[in-house]
Formats: sequence, C-alpha cells, structure tokens
Amino acid sequence: MRFPGIIPAVTTPFTEADTIDLDALRANVEALVRAGVHGLVATGTMGESASLELEERQTVTGAIAEAAAGRVPVVAGIAAPTARVATRYALAARESGATALMMLPPLNYNGDFRELAAYFAAVGDATGMEIMAYNNPGASGVEMTVETIARLGNEVEAVVAIKECSGETRNIAAIIGATGDDFEVVVGGDDFALEGFCAGATGWVSGVANVIPADCVSLYDACRDGDLATARELYQRMLPLARLDFDPKLVQYFKGAMDRVGLHGGLCREPRMPLTAAEREILAYAMDVLGAAPIAQPA
Repeated sequence: MRFPGIIPAVTTPFTEADTIDLDALRANVEALVRAGVHGLVATGTMGESASLELEERQTVTGAIAEAAAGRVPVVAGIAAPTARVATRYALAARESGATALMMLPPLNYNGDFRELAAYFAAVGDATGMEIMAYNNPGASGVEMTVETIARLGNEVEAVVAIKECSGETRNIAAIIGATGDDFEVVVGGDDFALEGFCAGATGWVSGVANVIPADCVSLYDACRDGDLATARELYQRMLPLARLDFDPKLVQYFKGAMDRVGLHGGLCREPRMPLTAAEREILAYAMDVLGAAPIAQPA
C-alpha cells in the first residue's frame, strides 16, 4: 500500500510576527512520528496552504520532511486552478522532500472527464510523482462522482488513490468496487473514519490525528484486527472533535485542541480569526468527551 494507516494533515504554526514557527512545526512532527503515525501531509487545508506563499510552502514541506527524517513519507497538498500552477507547486514540494501528492481537481471549474484526466496526467508526467486525488467539493468547488473517480483510477497512471471527503460515506465502498486492487481509497473526513476503515479504506488523512495521534493509530489497528468493540469505544470519544472537521473553522478548532494537549497549535493566519466564546465552549465540550492526556514532548 502507498497510503496506509494514519496520516495527519499537519498544521502550520505561526509566530506573533506572522512568520512560520519552524521550531514548533518540527516539535509537532516529532511528536506525531513518535506516536506511530504512518505518514504526513504538508500544505493541506489544515496546513492553511491557501494562505502560504510559494516559498513558505517549500519551507513548511522541507521542515516537515527534515523532521520526519525518512521515518514516514511526506505527501504534499496541491490546490491550483491550472496544471501549470499545480506543477510549479508540485516540483517545489518534490525539491523540499515530498514523495507524493494529494491533489484537488482544478479549483472552481466543473470540467468534464477529459479535462480532469488531462489535469492530473500533466502534473504526474511533469513530476514523476504518484497522486492521491482529493474529492472535497467544499474546498475545490468541484464534486467528483464515483464514476469519475473510478475512471481516473483506471485510466490515469499517476492517480493511484483517492482521498474521499465528499461526506457521502457510501462512496468509499462504491469506489473500491469500481477500481482495481492496486487503487487505494483513503478516508478524508474525520467523522466517518470507522465506517471508512470497515468498508475497506486503506488510510485516513486526519485532523484529529494532530491532537491524539496514538489513539488514531489504535483505532486503525483495532479496525484492521477486527476488534470493533475497541474501535467503537475510541471512535465515540473522538466524534465530538471529529465532527468539527467539516466546520469552516476547522483549523482554529484543531489548533486549539492541539494547544490543550500540549502541542503547538497557536495562531492562524488571516483571514482566519480566533474562536469566539461560544466556539471555545464547543471545543471545550469536545475535549472533555475526548478525555485526552497531555502529549509528552521529546526531551
């Protein structure tokens, strides 16, 4: 498998001066890897990629790859309106240490299959990198149907997986049934991870894993081992926090949760603003249900 297990979508810490806090980023990555995660996504939605300049994207990806030190693969998130721009981002990510790509379709353009296939193929051909296509209509403005995803997997050599984040959990089993054995389906929404694993998903690109990486690994292991009693108990504790993954303020919520367990969440970059008092109460409730212990930082 290319994208197995728990793959946190790593957040990007910022300083008070609105620069990237590289020490905090490296410390977060070290904590995630020590907790047993199986991969890392740099510059995804959770990493506030839309707010990063190209040079900052390279800096973030390079710091994550350096901190991972080859222990787990680093996947670069790519969101762009054209193959030319996507290729520029992808080549920069490859130079910075990424080994694969997680790519949305062309932003805000409901192209036909011919255009979608050409987009993904162009980036794959230009970089030589394998692609996890990313079905997230809320982020891209484009919803790829099961048929479209299956055709991409069957007809575009570079597209070897799909991160399914449409919110339609039935898509996971449908895509698995419509593609070959070597095509991987990865859970892309935190509040259907259990359902996704039981349907046959190979991995989970996760926001919750930034907060409780070891518990997410335990959920994956329990599902893989058929221990559904353990998986359900873990999942019920996660769900109030996991459901915030589909909120527009998901980054603020997960960064706040990271702060509460002793990791480096901190500030977001504009246009994101701090949580309101009511939103902090929502986060407090989710963390109470989660009952997470502080994560020990490396010495």
